Amino acid sequence: MAQDLNDALRSAISHARARESATVDPDHLLLGALTVLSRFAIARIGPLALDLEPFGVQWTQPPTPLPAKPSYSDQTVAHLDAASAVALADGAPKVALPHLLACFAHVETGLMGQLRQRYNLDSAAWRAALTLLKTAEEDPPPTLQPSGRPYDTPEEAAAYLGVHIQTIRGYIKSAKLPALRIAGERAIRLRREDLDALLEPLQPQEIDKPKP
Repeated sequence: MAQDLNDALRSAISHARARESATVDPDHLLLGALTVLSRFAIARIGPLALDLEPFGVQWTQPPTPLPAKPSYSDQTVAHLDAASAVALADGAPKVALPHLLACFAHVETGLMGQLRQRYNLDSAAWRAALTLLKTAEEDPPPTLQPSGRPYDTPEEAAAYLGVHIQTIRGYIKSAKLPALRIAGERAIRLRREDLDALLEPLQPQEIDKPKP
């Protein structure tokens, strides 16, 4: 699951407002990040399954509008700065949830202190679990699967052959690949048998043969 830091910050603000706090504190930040990761108030981080219901996370009813947007406390600003440093050390292009959560590894008070005690966590166990938490950049893009119909779109044809969509378009323009158009529309369709006809047997001696 792809994780958005902005969603975590918005969630932290909601938790602060729900508690009528004038500032977003580190506890709100941690709870906001975990809420983004949760479903039915259970946040999964690697092998950890953290129950957020005891900490006031509602999962049986939609959130209600709350007044007054709080500001970030000095401690929260310092925590976000630390997350930026962790992201830089990790070689990441921007701060993601794992970096934000990693900065709680040595915190022994507040919400993190309660989690440490409840789940018998130490710094190493927390950081190890976070290594299994993927960021949006690490998640592979979804693969478009062929439709299973006798006619494919160019995008489905590219997925079927495992080539780039521009390769398919080049085949169509060069007449290497026959194409059909839906009457009165711009939509292109390709026969599956025409796609299969592009394939030819590979001779063993050609496997390592350099291209001319």
